[in-house]
Amino acid sequence: MILASAGKIADYTEKGWWGKKNLIEYFKEHVAGDPERTALVDPLNRMELTGTPGERITYQQLDKAVDAVATALLKAGIVKDSIIMVQLPNTWELAMLYLAIARTGGLISPVPMQWRLKDLEYVARLTGAAMFITVKDFKGFKHGEMGEELQTRVPGIKLLTLQDIREFAGGEADPEALGAVHISANDIFTLCWTSGTEAEPKGCPLSHNNWLFQCNMGIQAADIRKGDVQLTAGPLVNMASLGTTFIPWIILGGTYVLHHPFDPQLFIRQMIEEKVNYTLLVPAVANVIAKHPQVDKFNLSATRSITLGSAPPSLFTVQEFKRRWGIEIGNIWGQNEGTAIVSGPRDVPDMEKRVDHLPQFGKPGIKWAASVEGIETKVVDPDSGHVLKEAGAVGELAYKGPNIMPGYFKRPDLTEKAFDAEGYFYTGDLFQIKEGNFISFFDRKKDIIIRGGYNISAQEVENSLLGHPGIADVAAVGMPDEILGERTCVFVVPRQGAEIDLEELKTFMRGLGVSVYKLPERMEFIEAIPRNPVGKILKSVLREELKKR
Repeated sequence: MILASAGKIADYTEKGWWGKKNLIEYFKEHVAGDPERTALVDPLNRMELTGTPGERITYQQLDKAVDAVATALLKAGIVKDSIIMVQLPNTWELAMLYLAIARTGGLISPVPMQWRLKDLEYVARLTGAAMFITVKDFKGFKHGEMGEELQTRVPGIKLLTLQDIREFAGGEADPEALGAVHISANDIFTLCWTSGTEAEPKGCPLSHNNWLFQCNMGIQAADIRKGDVQLTAGPLVNMASLGTTFIPWIILGGTYVLHHPFDPQLFIRQMIEEKVNYTLLVPAVANVIAKHPQVDKFNLSATRSITLGSAPPSLFTVQEFKRRWGIEIGNIWGQNEGTAIVSGPRDVPDMEKRVDHLPQFGKPGIKWAASVEGIETKVVDPDSGHVLKEAGAVGELAYKGPNIMPGYFKRPDLTEKAFDAEGYFYTGDLFQIKEGNFISFFDRKKDIIIRGGYNISAQEVENSLLGHPGIADVAAVGMPDEILGERTCVFVVPRQGAEIDLEELKTFMRGLGVSVYKLPERMEFIEAIPRNPVGKILKSVLREELKKR
């Protein structure tokens, strides 16, 4: 499935920003060059997650599984451009499916384990997905039964389980059938999903070339090297893990260590025992490590660099990791749409600046150590539309380059709103211009809550709860959380005589098929939701009220 225009393909190829080599070809080179090396390592708690023991898979074993599963999928009716939805925890089979599905000429559409029927049905209908792959149950929830219900709502979608995939992996490949599949570097490799102010998820299709440009830039900025041991601490479903660890592993080879769900003790064990060279963390976790009572016993001498995302890191953490273990910590900002800026030690050697200064990639006339030629950015005043250049000014970051998606999948209305006539994608994030060609994240323009890296539409939460018979009015805001960044708090105006509590609201939303991570985790009663003269909820007032309470 090629979505980029012929003109853009020709332009980016001529300039050397896009090439002919796809990610499967990178993977096959590692298979040929080091077949006995461990490619994938399961989480330490795999038995608890799936009821099957953890495994260590070599490149040779992984290659065999990729081709066998691809063959089985072709026999099951998958054809060029078929879309396969996948909802699996971080196991070696999930990592393998990215490669196997691409091998068929189809594309993977990974979704979080927390998603429930409402989001799954929307995505299945929008994409015309041919297949849904999931687990029978996970952490007490019957995903397999949800998949069966999805089949009744979306006729024609096929259902496979993790056990089916494991059986496929032990089968035989059909070289002739696989050889007949042509995969272009401009074919879409992934269709990931993001949520913002829209109530429904938005599809972000990225091609092999989009990912290669994106991750080669990140590899240089974060100092990831050929053959590194990389660890993913987050779910392997979107930019946070795919762009910072998984695709770099496909490009560079080495060993990829999987972890799920986040467990601090198991994470530290993996970092030490697997001699991890690079990983991505959220700042709160890095702070916990730096301040842990047994930090003196942590041997992280193998770790060269870590990037922190979702919020600016603390200076203490950056300095402490450098002092204790010589680890350089970078600061990363990015989105599922393909945007990314990395504040690494080569571009921002001053640690005090690195915590909140991001290099303004794409600023005309400025060269950076990271390979970012092709990226263009501008900071735009949201009211006037004028490009801002003065230090201290705050505006929306607009971004374009060979890493950006061609548009939201089958949503031309959203694409038209998000891109301007020059091809710049408007990120919805406000940045402040700093001295010396830097910018700093300032705030979100969109009304979203970011919980553990997942975007939650406050509007979706509000719209869901307005259907509750005991609620007269409601507003959702993010409340600060040391581990997850934010959790959802709802301010509720109850109907006269109604008695409601938080658990009742959760049960109501579950009944609507709302994904687990979108459920509110705090409820506050209020006499009236504060609004401006045109009826818009004054979220800043509610956030201040929440702090008081």
